[in-house]
Amino acid sequence: MTKDLTSGHPLRIIFSFAVPVFFGYLFQQFYNLVDTIIVGQFLGVDALAAVGATGSLQFFILGFCIGVCSGFAIPVAQRFGGNDYGAMRQFIFNAWILIAVFSIVITFFTVFFCYEMLSALKTPENIIGMSYSYFVIILSGIPVTFFYNMLAGFIRSVGDSKTPLYFLLISAVLNIALDLLFIAVFKWGIPGAAYATVISQGVSGVLCFFYMKKKFEILRLQKEDKIVSLKRMSTLFGIGVPMGLQYSITAIGSVILQWSVNSLGSIYVASMVTAQKISIFFSTPFDALGTTMATYGGQNVGAHKINRLNPGLFWGCAVGFLWSFVALVILFFFTDNLASLFINKSESPEVIAQVLKNVFYALMPNGCTYCLLTLVNCVRFMIQGMGFSTLAIFAGLAELVGRGFIGIVLVPVLGFKGACLASPLAWVLADSFLIPAYFACRKRLMHLYQASLV
Repeated sequence: MTKDLTSGHPLRIIFSFAVPVFFGYLFQQFYNLVDTIIVGQFLGVDALAAVGATGSLQFFILGFCIGVCSGFAIPVAQRFGGNDYGAMRQFIFNAWILIAVFSIVITFFTVFFCYEMLSALKTPENIIGMSYSYFVIILSGIPVTFFYNMLAGFIRSVGDSKTPLYFLLISAVLNIALDLLFIAVFKWGIPGAAYATVISQGVSGVLCFFYMKKKFEILRLQKEDKIVSLKRMSTLFGIGVPMGLQYSITAIGSVILQWSVNSLGSIYVASMVTAQKISIFFSTPFDALGTTMATYGGQNVGAHKINRLNPGLFWGCAVGFLWSFVALVILFFFTDNLASLFINKSESPEVIAQVLKNVFYALMPNGCTYCLLTLVNCVRFMIQGMGFSTLAIFAGLAELVGRGFIGIVLVPVLGFKGACLASPLAWVLADSFLIPAYFACRKRLMHLYQASLV
């Protein structure tokens, strides 16, 4: 079922679209969270640290893949908003060609250089073997990541945010079941967690494919749609690659931060991954709002309803600010309870106490500045939906500078506490660029639209 985001009160349509997206991200993060909990409980702190040591590289590589898919979906949303369904399907066909090329190239090079990347990050010697056995499987599943995220992007582009949620729910349950089967029963160790993740996401992708083929006639490719168009590919490339690079450039800062934390030892690595997993879980509403803003902006720009952009952004941010307050309250009172889920009780009391203290130090700065993350996601994705995805690269550069400064300058001086300031600083710098950039982009669109009426 398609959904038009170009009419109706912005709060109502944003909320109704964002809620299913939120639950989709929530289930996705839930099984990632359970994945980490199972590893920590069954395999110990070193295994938990081994998985965590790959986190920034996963963000760097898989973030690029997901960003590309989000970018490729924007011309589809714009053509849907403008009722140009023929051009929309041509964009879908050419997007699949580019996705196939990206999948092959990225998978080959990342798998081939997997160990070298982990070594370059100074992954501790006692866990690098486990990190490699986990990460190389995740990288081998890059085509699956592209497949699911591209299909989900197309479905959301025409206003259906519920269907990807249902399939992610199935995938989450499957992932947890496979985690327990592969780790607790088959005793496959860390590779079992990686296999469970790839298989469950593959199932989501297959379900999306058959559902889209059966239910969305306007997305079903006809013979006349299957035209290899360099012009269409250029448009897709010009939007998708900058969005992917935005994620990757942002991730470079996380890689630098990971490198600095790795030098502190496996207990601090385990503490950081635990804090990151909890923080990501609480950040899912912001991710959902970002996805909603991209679709909302794309459809309304395609329909030439520029005057709806400001109200949509306002209400999206208002929802995010409300959740920011709720998240801070929960994290302040229940951080120890949440962090304890990741720690095997057989660890020494000293190790457990140190990890719990570190996680609290890491989460509080984030919780106090989630309002800044609201602006990062809402404004950045609105800009991308409006068709100015290249500007998002500069926001990514701002985050890179923030996290890089923390990793290179503050962590050697302040240790782990310095690393805890990385995200707030990154968000401040990104917002400093994004907010004025949004108003400049909207002003340009208004001028272009008014000129077309003359």
